[in-house]
Amino acid sequence: MSSYPWLTTLWLLPVVGAVAVLAVPAAHKTVARGLALTVSAAVLALGLVIATRFDPGGAQFQLVESHEWIPAFGAGYTLGVDGIAMVLVLLTAALVPLLILAGWHDDREVGTGKRVAHTYMALILLVEAMVLMSFLALDILLFYVFFEAMLIPMYFLIGGFGPRTVDAQVRQQRSRAAVKFLLYNLFGGLIMLAAVIGLYVITARDGLGTDGAGTFDFRTVVAAANAGELGATPAVLNALFLGFMFAFAVKAPLWPLHTWLPDAAVAATPSSAVLMMAVVDKVGTFAMLRYCLLLFPDASSTYAPLVVTLAVIGIIYGALLAIGQTDVMRLIAYTSISHFGFIILGIFAMTSQGQSGATLYMVNHGISTAALFLVAGFLVSRRGTRVIAEYGGVQKVAPVLAGTFFIAGLATLSLPGLAPFVSEFLVLVGTFSRYQVAAIVATAALVLAAVYVLWLYQRMMTGPVKKGSEHIYDLVPREMVVVAPLIAALLFFGVYPKPVLDFINPAVDQTLTTIGVEDPAPTVPAPEAGAADLQEGGHK
Repeated sequence: MSSYPWLTTLWLLPVVGAVAVLAVPAAHKTVARGLALTVSAAVLALGLVIATRFDPGGAQFQLVESHEWIPAFGAGYTLGVDGIAMVLVLLTAALVPLLILAGWHDDREVGTGKRVAHTYMALILLVEAMVLMSFLALDILLFYVFFEAMLIPMYFLIGGFGPRTVDAQVRQQRSRAAVKFLLYNLFGGLIMLAAVIGLYVITARDGLGTDGAGTFDFRTVVAAANAGELGATPAVLNALFLGFMFAFAVKAPLWPLHTWLPDAAVAATPSSAVLMMAVVDKVGTFAMLRYCLLLFPDASSTYAPLVVTLAVIGIIYGALLAIGQTDVMRLIAYTSISHFGFIILGIFAMTSQGQSGATLYMVNHGISTAALFLVAGFLVSRRGTRVIAEYGGVQKVAPVLAGTFFIAGLATLSLPGLAPFVSEFLVLVGTFSRYQVAAIVATAALVLAAVYVLWLYQRMMTGPVKKGSEHIYDLVPREMVVVAPLIAALLFFGVYPKPVLDFINPAVDQTLTTIGVEDPAPTVPAPEAGAADLQEGGHK
């Protein structure tokens, strides 16, 4: 147990910050924005302090806080952090200040309301708080509450705040995209709720709680599940697994439950879209690692081939649709579907390399998507259109903008030397040792990624300057402050991923040990008889 409630402070700080931002007088928009930025920077500083107190080689869950919440139902306020959650907490805390700075003037799109800026910044902080809580919760019911609650502020960010320069048709589609996002994710959450209730009933019947009640304590249920003490048939546990997995697959998103993502990404502001794709959606893949695998190890192994197949389809599908897009923001959204396929592929490969690569991919995807989507958003705000064909020769009038777009694009296609390459390589190696065909097919996406990134850059940035593009100006200091840390992180972790893997690898090993899965032993084909005889004869 930790003597100071570090984790409670971490997630409550942005909640208090959101309330404080809303309390700023309506006329002081700049003060509200500055306060939100300050609070998000304080969350990052606190996250770094927590990281220094975390021992990667120590207990699986550290800085644990546990208090009674609803004792009649066996639900507690229990928080803790492992190495996987730690790196995702740091990713979230690092991205939010950059997103606030990138979206400094995003509120100008939404009418002339006096408190629009206040509301926009407060919603971002609320999403951050709920995502952090989802990473930290060690109570299944507590996790579920925040897993669902984060949909509300995200819904208002998508439906209430759109890009500053979009056509009328996209403006009309904004509400539809927000409703689609909410309905998909709420439906997934309802399926999960049924599974949560079913799991609770089983724990009550098995006497895992106190006074005849069940329990939502994650560690208690995991211990029982992996000791074979959950009194349920394999069919029931498989059904519960599918209930959890369905909700996480919608959130992630996994093909074919992905269709809400492109619409929501283009309807939202670039900052809100990055918050959704780089931060909120990571809760889905994180939950697959923590809840699906640890609570239902046998069911996870049973359905792993199916999930791997869907992940590979998503990888190829997302890449192919990205190639065919005429809208730059929608193109980037489809690349995320492909990348989430890689993450899920690594998780369900059930190998240490695959799961380490998948977790590292969550971090690297967040950085690379933030860089590419935000730079594209800066470009669209200058030109006033998302249509790729309307651009040309941008590198001649805005070389820094074009250069950062190029580096972010190369990271998206996993060029060696940039951060996503390491994670994608680990996923493919880890998958090949168990699912050779899936790994080989997934590798084809590397070629497809090169096509959509390089062709996109060629059409938008090279050649003669097209009419309307001559007035595009380069990145301003505020935008450079946003982009520079992202580019630096892509370069640094591309050549030295060890600081992140030092947190991830022990947590992955503990996960595989808990569920009783070992890496496949390497196989070496036996030499042919003739060759063996010839070699033996040569030694005589």
